[in-house]
Parts: sequence; structure tokens; C-alpha cells
Amino acid sequence: MSTGASAAVMSFGDGTHGALGLPSSLTGVGIGGDHAYEPTKVPNLPSDVISASAGHYHSLAVTSQGRLWAWGRNHEFQLGRDPLSLRQSWNEPKRVHGLEKVMVKASFASGVVSAAIGDDGSLWVWGKSKRGQLGLGKDVTEAVKPSRVDALAGEKIVQVSFGWGHALARTEDGKLFGWGYSADGRLGKIGGMVEMSPLESTVSMSANEIQGPSSAKEVAEKWVLEGMEKEKDMPILWEPCLVEELIGVEVLDIACGLDHSLVLCSKGALLSGGSNIYGQLGRASQDLGILPVDIPSHPISIASGLGHSLAICKDASLDASESSKKVVSWGWNQNSQLGRPGPENLPLVVDGLAGECPVSVSGGRVHSVALTSKREVWVWGCGRNGRLGLGSSIDEPDPTLLDSLEGLEVLQAVSGFDHSLVLVAE
Repeated sequence: MSTGASAAVMSFGDGTHGALGLPSSLTGVGIGGDHAYEPTKVPNLPSDVISASAGHYHSLAVTSQGRLWAWGRNHEFQLGRDPLSLRQSWNEPKRVHGLEKVMVKASFASGVVSAAIGDDGSLWVWGKSKRGQLGLGKDVTEAVKPSRVDALAGEKIVQVSFGWGHALARTEDGKLFGWGYSADGRLGKIGGMVEMSPLESTVSMSANEIQGPSSAKEVAEKWVLEGMEKEKDMPILWEPCLVEELIGVEVLDIACGLDHSLVLCSKGALLSGGSNIYGQLGRASQDLGILPVDIPSHPISIASGLGHSLAICKDASLDASESSKKVVSWGWNQNSQLGRPGPENLPLVVDGLAGECPVSVSGGRVHSVALTSKREVWVWGCGRNGRLGLGSSIDEPDPTLLDSLEGLEVLQAVSGFDHSLVLVAE
């Protein structure tokens, strides 16, 4: 996303971990931390920001000079700054050190890991993860400063996405690499036979399987604890490997949810893999691995929240106009983050955006954000702590225009777990 001119980052939502980058004087105090109920300009950033990314609890911004700035949670070193720095200073945007010789072109913020892509296609990561998300080699679980992923040397990386324990990276020529926690086929069949996560199998057990005097809650908690213990022995890929099913297939877009993956291939083929507890795979087939999504129209871009999936689709005909674009959603819908009624496990059109032409869509924990060709932002789902930027904590089951941005040219809109960022021209 290049602005070619001056731009500012605005943030709204949950500020508990400092991901908003706002001093307390600019937020409304809420339970558990300072929150912003409407989009508010993030101070102390350069005026030439060209893109932003929102992680679970931290945020990143790239400038036209190839510099990277970060703010928010730093418990896992995801800000790339001294872990002994004052916690009160984490919410203040500061430049990420260790990338001085890298011309950063793009960034990605997840839960416990941050990443930057250089103009030479190099991938740099930092943070802390026991599940191999760093991709830096056997048993490397933390990187306090940005470190190059040497296993991808020679590849020109253009996009990366991280889930809870897994990661995907796409190259300029359409190859797909995966690494990290590989259970449930979220990385395809890399490394041999696909295994189901013990945690997934316990969570998906039905209550009628419970026997004896123990309560359903007690048994369920026992299953989860046992599953988490077993997960310690589940397969981890410590370095990036080609996703076997897609060797020779051109990949156009990728998106990782908490524990599932979406892969968009050439000619509109959309694939999914990983957990399907919430129907986030969007397919009738329950087989493990990277398999086709049951989507009725032609997807051109994809996104993922924690347990829900999103796509922008258009008519498959060659002469289809831009106005034919629609947002399609499926998966977890506890707080109306799908933005529409109907079966949750099936990809269906978000009718509340009819008449709008979406250019991007983004999913948070339980909310969603879309940017249209009119440079307007539409939001829906959970409104707690101002996550929707509408001035309240009310949930919105249907897409609602974020009218406080009226008159501004919005260049980008992205959502983290419980906060969102918008980049606006100045």
C-alpha cells in the first residue's frame, strides 16, 4: 500500500496492551485499560507511513523510507526493543532496531511474532514462540531482535501470515512455504502423514460422551488439559518447507487464522486446511489437509479472523465489472462477525454490503472490517471496548458505516484481535 504523500495512522478499540499507540489523554478509560471508541490519530509516527499491520496486541507501521515502527505488547519481544524497557513506554511508537540495513517493504504482526519483508525479498522475524513460528531452526524459540530466515535465502518473499503456532509465506513466483505447528493439516502434508491435534479432538467431543458422576465442565476441562499436554509431542517444522500439495501451483494470496489456513491459487481456486471446529474451513469435506473451499463465486482476495474466514469475490465471467465484487464470510459467528445470518459453515454473501465495492477485508477476534472503493470503512461484529470505532460497545450484526471518517481518504483498514488501524491521507 503506497500513498505517495503524507499519511497518518488512526486506531480504535481495546488499548489494554498499548496496541492503539495512544497516550491516556486521547483515550476513554475502560475496564482493564484505556480504549478508543472512535478512530484517533496515533502520535509520534513519521508522516510518510505507507502501510500498517495489526497483531493480536501490538501494531506495526512501514514508512516510504523502508523503516519499521512498532508499539503495543512486548512480553514476547514482538516490538523488537529491549525487553527490560519500561512497560509504560510500550504504547509509544518507536522504530524497530536491527533492520537498519534492510529496506522494509511490508510487515506482519501476529500474536507473539512480528515479521518484515525487505525489498530484496528477505524475511526477518522476531518474538517468542515454542511452536516453531520463527522458522529459524531446530528448537529456536525466541529472537529478541530481527533475525533473517536463512532457510528462505534465495527466495523472494512477498507475503507472510502467522496463526497461533503456524506460518505461511508466499514468493513472488507463487511458491508456498509453511512452518511451525503442523497438526490438523494446517500446513498440508508437509513432513508426511497429517495428524489431528489432540486438543481439537477433545474440544470437538460431544457432551453425550460424558459418563459417570463428574460434571460436563469438569470432564471437558480434563480433556482439554490432557490434550494440551499431548500437543507438546505434536509435529513441529522448525524451518520453512514447500507445501507439498501446491508444488507447481501458483499461489496468489494467503491468510492464517488462529489454527486454520486459507490459500488462494491462480484461476480462483480457494483451499483451506487446519481446524474446522467453527466451520472456518468452509467445506463439507472433513478430511485433513489443504482442500477446496465450497465457495460459489470467484474469490480474488482472502482474510481470516481468529475462527472466521472472509473473501472478496466477483462473478467469474471475464467481463464482470468491479461492481460485482462481494464480501463472503463463514466460520465462527458468536458475536455476528460474519455480518450475515444463515449457515455458519458455508461461504455466503454479506448482503449488508450490497451496492458497495469492497477492495479489502480484515478479520479480528470477533469483529470484521471492510474498505470500499469509495474509501469508506464498514464494520460489524463485537463492539466491546470500542472495537468497531462507532463510539460505543454495542455489537453490530450487520455492516455499519464508520461515519466518523467521513471526508477522509482511507488508504488501508486492518484489524488486530481487539483493535483496528486505518491509514488515511493527510
